[in-house]
Amino acid sequence: MDYSELIIFIMEIVGTIAFASSGAMLAVRKDMDLFGVCVLGVVTSVGGGVIRDLILGFTPPNMFRRPIYTIVALIVSILLFLLLYMLQTHRNMGASEADRSGSFKDIRQNPLQGKIAAAYDKIMTLFDAVGLGIFTVVGVNTARSLGYDQNFLLLFVGVITGVGGGLLRDVMAQEKPYILTKHIYACASIAGALVCTYSGSRIGNLASMTAGAAVVIIVRLLAMHYRWNLPRIQ
Repeated sequence: MDYSELIIFIMEIVGTIAFASSGAMLAVRKDMDLFGVCVLGVVTSVGGGVIRDLILGFTPPNMFRRPIYTIVALIVSILLFLLLYMLQTHRNMGASEADRSGSFKDIRQNPLQGKIAAAYDKIMTLFDAVGLGIFTVVGVNTARSLGYDQNFLLLFVGVITGVGGGLLRDVMAQEKPYILTKHIYACASIAGALVCTYSGSRIGNLASMTAGAAVVIIVRLLAMHYRWNLPRIQ
């Protein structure tokens, strides 16, 4: 593994951690058990890659060829579940039955509080943006490395790698898909995929991936900060 591959691998792990956390947190809010938390965490982090590999005819999918991503997602999901379980237990110590019920509801809806919650949200927002950017350009690069050069295909698999896991997460949790409603999420992935696809032959593979990921991250963070949304009928 050379230096550039190591950088990409590290960023993929960061994205996996962020996506697994978002899936696990949604599972907790939906009152799922430990197995449900693990499933949603894993699906969110590797689901987009599985869809990509099936579209490209790359079987078995990479999550089985390189299970490190699945293992990391499982570990993150279990640790997050245990953390919230211990918080619930701590709050319930010495509380009445009615207070325990309310405490459990608070844990699900607001697992973290105060400065910790604010710091967690900022870190997860950054990690999520980095993960979306990295997974988008990795999707483009995977298709390209398998010999595909059709621009629309490269764009599609790049975007589906970035947003597919979150889409599956929301469908399994019976939520309105986040990518269809919030803060220029899929559009940020499309913008980065466009940059990566059309600049590859001009500036080189690694440079195009870096530029594409940077575009996704910048657009995503700006959309979150300024609360950009596409027009809708009210």
